[in-house]
Amino acid sequence: MLKDLFRRKTMDQLVAEAEEPEHRLKKALGPVDVTALGIGAIIGAGIFATIGTAAAGDPTRPGAGPGLILSFVFTAIACGFAALCYAEFAAMIPISGSAYTYAYATLGELIAWIIGWDLIIEYAVGNVAVAISWGNYFKTLISGFGITVPDWMSTDYRTAARIPGLFDRVPHLFGVPIVFNFLAFAIVALITIVLVIGIRESATMNTTMVLLKLVVLGFFVAVGWSYVKPANFHPLLPNGWAGVRAGAAIVFFAYIGFDAVSTVAEETRRPSRDLPIGIIGSLLISTVIYVLVAAVFIGIIPFDVLRQKLATEQAEPLTMALQYANIERWGDLFVGIVAFGSVVAHTAVLLVFQLGQPRIFFSMARDGLLPQSFARVHPRFRTPHITTIITGVAVGICAMFTSIDEMVDLTNIGTLFAFILVCLGILVLRKREPARPRIFKTPWSPVTPILGIASCVSLMLGLPWITWIRFALWLVVGMLVYFSYGFRRSRLLR
Repeated sequence: MLKDLFRRKTMDQLVAEAEEPEHRLKKALGPVDVTALGIGAIIGAGIFATIGTAAAGDPTRPGAGPGLILSFVFTAIACGFAALCYAEFAAMIPISGSAYTYAYATLGELIAWIIGWDLIIEYAVGNVAVAISWGNYFKTLISGFGITVPDWMSTDYRTAARIPGLFDRVPHLFGVPIVFNFLAFAIVALITIVLVIGIRESATMNTTMVLLKLVVLGFFVAVGWSYVKPANFHPLLPNGWAGVRAGAAIVFFAYIGFDAVSTVAEETRRPSRDLPIGIIGSLLISTVIYVLVAAVFIGIIPFDVLRQKLATEQAEPLTMALQYANIERWGDLFVGIVAFGSVVAHTAVLLVFQLGQPRIFFSMARDGLLPQSFARVHPRFRTPHITTIITGVAVGICAMFTSIDEMVDLTNIGTLFAFILVCLGILVLRKREPARPRIFKTPWSPVTPILGIASCVSLMLGLPWITWIRFALWLVVGMLVYFSYGFRRSRLLR
């Protein structure tokens, strides 16, 4: 039995199965599309929502202060090591399963299952947090036009319980207050429909949103630059390197997404060329943008002032900075433009992650580890419509009733764990199949994969202990599912 737990699929098997007519997806994406998908996934809720907390800190972690810029650089380096490993795998194994498929080819079925189950945290759970944040920004945006969404239709139950008197003002059914986040559910439902219709349409929608949010972030930098005060950068490290490290662990959420590029491998026209371009290119472009935005944000609002802000204010850091700058002319308009950009950015992240999760389920079902219905392809649109709908319903319902609290940390630890296993897979594959042709090779191996593992572990250690406990419980549930279903139904047993 122990041997069966680590049974592997050869890369030739994986590629052959992807070409089976009943499982074949539509190849419609080029390098620009793939890079735009990466940027669409990376630049979103992270830069628009987490930098306030990362700079100011919270009750369990010190803030990075002006050292936030270093937090972004450190996280980019850690992600860069992992991105180089992802690029080698993506060029060799152009399959939709991302890290799950790479682990199946190198580390065996059990590790592949663990990483596939783990990726649910990155994509589905992460999207719950993004959908909730989207609802908050959208509510703020439309309020500027005089449109008010009732609190009972835009708040989850736990958050509502902390707002004095809210339960007394909402509708009741049999004495129970009715509270749910309809806005979060609505955006997930809309994106699910777009994704079922087709990958080409989804990519076009994403590229449009990417251009819009890059324009908005450029607008923030251009407007905010005049209000930057050099004195706000001193002291650079108010909480020492502990603050920088804690900030890096938080802003890692802003970098999640470049790996989502690998989930569209089977829908890319020339994956061996386009996927490395998309993975590395989107990470580099996003890093430059992040550093510029972080510098302007820190330069506008002093660290001491930022620490006094409420958590809800810190959750909208860019609009908060412009409001603090007290721009006399067109100030409200500028804040509205940035709020609009945040809504667009959140939507793009939701689109790409809702695109990625179904394709991982699709690959796992094709391998027999999940029900075969998950591997069905729509006869007209050639998309994995079953898993797309299931993911949309699950994320939408969770977003209606759950709180954003701790969601970011849980997503971060799941993603970092996946990065570690991908880096480890490169080391194993270089040893096991050194002669296999590699169109793209991770440079300076084994140093790069080892540094990738070490830097990801360092970021994981910056997360609260409660996040580790939740992560462990999630993996235990995954093991129960695997041994009760996947292990006995694996396609490798046929």
